[in-house]
Amino acid sequence: MIYIASDHAGFELKKKIIDQLKKTGQEVEDCGPFAFDPADDYPDFVYPCALKVSQNPGSMGVVLGMSGNGEAIVANKVKGIRAALYYGGHEEIVKLSRQHNNANVLSIGAKFITPEQVERAIDLFIETGFEDGRHGRRIDKISKLENH
Repeated sequence: MIYIASDHAGFELKKKIIDQLKKTGQEVEDCGPFAFDPADDYPDFVYPCALKVSQNPGSMGVVLGMSGNGEAIVANKVKGIRAALYYGGHEEIVKLSRQHNNANVLSIGAKFITPEQVERAIDLFIETGFEDGRHGRRIDKISKLENH
């Protein structure tokens, strides 16, 4: 399952991503917003999205906003979430977020990325696995920090 949320700045791109994911056979749940509102606040949609990811092991999330920064910050407030930010550029960063950090939420800066870049980034995010080993040890340490 892939949970997805945005704010007004990512609203249109979110609809395209949902269509793309469904075409590839992914199960998707839209966590809002469901109508464009230029005054909405991303924590209202991103936090519930991240909660769903945390409560459903093996699921992933995609969150979108203008820069993606605030969305990543909000998602990372949820225990068990490791949100990585991507707003274009080298795709390797998306792969590394999965391979080394076992990221389970991809935060996208909608203003700085093309629909084609988003499509490729999401495909990479879904397809790339976690390498574990030394990285697993580090993720365990991060998980322990969440309990303080």
